[in-house]
Amino acid sequence: MATEPTDAGDARAAWDEAYVAAPHRDVPFETLSGIEVDPVYGDPPYPGQYPYTRGIHPGMYRSRLWTMRQFAGFGTARDTNARFLELLRAGGTGLSTAFDMPTLMGRDSDHPWSIGEVGRAGVAVDTLADMEDLFAGIDLGAVTTSMTINGPASIIMAMYIVVGERNGVPRERLAGTIQNDILKEYQAQKEYIFPPRPSMRLVTDLIAFTAAEMPKWNPVSVSGYHIREAGSTAAQELAFTLANGFAYVEAATAAGLGVDTFAPRLSFFFNAHIDFFEEIAKYRAARRIWARWLRERYGARDERSWKLRFHTQTAGVSLTAQQPEINIARVAVQALAAVLGGTQSLHTDSYDEALALPTEKAARIALRTQQIVAHETGVTNVADPLGGSPYIEWLTDELERRAEAIFAHLDELGDGSILEGVYAGIEEGWFQGEIAESAYRFEREVNAGRRIIVGVNAFTDGDDGERNILRIDPAVEELQLKRLDEVRRRRDQAAVDAALDRLVAAARDPLTNTMLPLIDAVSVYATEGEIVAALESVFGTYTEKVVV
Repeated sequence: MATEPTDAGDARAAWDEAYVAAPHRDVPFETLSGIEVDPVYGDPPYPGQYPYTRGIHPGMYRSRLWTMRQFAGFGTARDTNARFLELLRAGGTGLSTAFDMPTLMGRDSDHPWSIGEVGRAGVAVDTLADMEDLFAGIDLGAVTTSMTINGPASIIMAMYIVVGERNGVPRERLAGTIQNDILKEYQAQKEYIFPPRPSMRLVTDLIAFTAAEMPKWNPVSVSGYHIREAGSTAAQELAFTLANGFAYVEAATAAGLGVDTFAPRLSFFFNAHIDFFEEIAKYRAARRIWARWLRERYGARDERSWKLRFHTQTAGVSLTAQQPEINIARVAVQALAAVLGGTQSLHTDSYDEALALPTEKAARIALRTQQIVAHETGVTNVADPLGGSPYIEWLTDELERRAEAIFAHLDELGDGSILEGVYAGIEEGWFQGEIAESAYRFEREVNAGRRIIVGVNAFTDGDDGERNILRIDPAVEELQLKRLDEVRRRRDQAAVDAALDRLVAAARDPLTNTMLPLIDAVSVYATEGEIVAALESVFGTYTEKVVV
């Protein structure tokens, strides 16, 4: 553990040393007028110094820009592969995968529940064959990949590992993130399959597996994004997300893992909403809270465990179907807030997403928005340029105070355990009720005209004519069903049956990690739905309690 500076002079000297030792981008760090600017201003602690309020790296974007990771997924795996390749050609530096609703819910494309939803809101993935098509022609050792999936996350992760290894990229070289944040599903997004406790078993199995074998992989992306999209406030997003992060720490340590063996690879996923300064303060408060709790409550001694790394996505819920072109302005403001808040990667929404999945043109504009922020605005020249602002510092403190009040409530619910408090909050409907109340309050303000949404309840005289939107051909579903039938006919059914039997046996034994049996099952082309059914036979399914 590094020695912390004891006074302002020592802090500056330590920061200077760390900054000089870091790599720097070869660009002029000056204004358009030619005024050279310093890498940091204000008082300590500086960026890269505990508790990381001002950023986790000394020079922040002077050293390296954030990853520009555009979310993509629609139709068949081959359709999405073409979009991936286009985004990489356009300058994207990471891939982010959206799956369709049947895949998110662990159902095969030919399941009765899947009718009409195959390939609609993301890419359809039934078997390893689809994953092979999805990443065809892409060097998985040269890109980082994010996959937004939760209930069946371990299954999709197993497929990705096999695709990498069959293409010459061993699992230890694979880099990226899988969301695997099941707690927020019960609180906000509702894409769960199994009850909370066995679901957490799958999460901790993946954490343990990646800690041992995949040093570049983030096994959980603790997601506030969906909590905010469901209607929470910024303070609730901050608190609920970090509480879930603490719960994963407690679950993993209870499973026998040392906190410093896995905490450095936990990552976070926040929303970038439209209240500009509140969003910046939210990210700063998140870093500070995480650092303090990991060090003081959970005993982490590795500095990497204290550093909260996060991805940001602009707020899809803020986009309007009315006058959709003005969403470009909303997204630009939100992206700027994420950068000023110190994000490590960013997805910018496309202006037409309130109408349909984004067109290729809209997705390119969204990426270009990030590139303008990065290369034209000058905001990357200085680390935490708003640090020291009385308003920003006060708002950071206030969001932290509100989050701590929520942690105290969960701690009380769980008799001293945040994990048990989160379980209780889910089972009693507390999280769901808090989010619903916040969403209702916001909607009342909009309906009363007290909160202005441009183009919706004011300034409504724009062009709302016919739009060119992305339409998913109904033939996609037929193609996917044929693909699934072909894989089933060509595989070794006896090998599939044997692999599923081994998976059931592993699920019944709480001391057996489920990841190796899952890798075996996907390797012989067991479908996602078959694997989920095998796990359901042991874990059961979850029905949410009705909250009145």
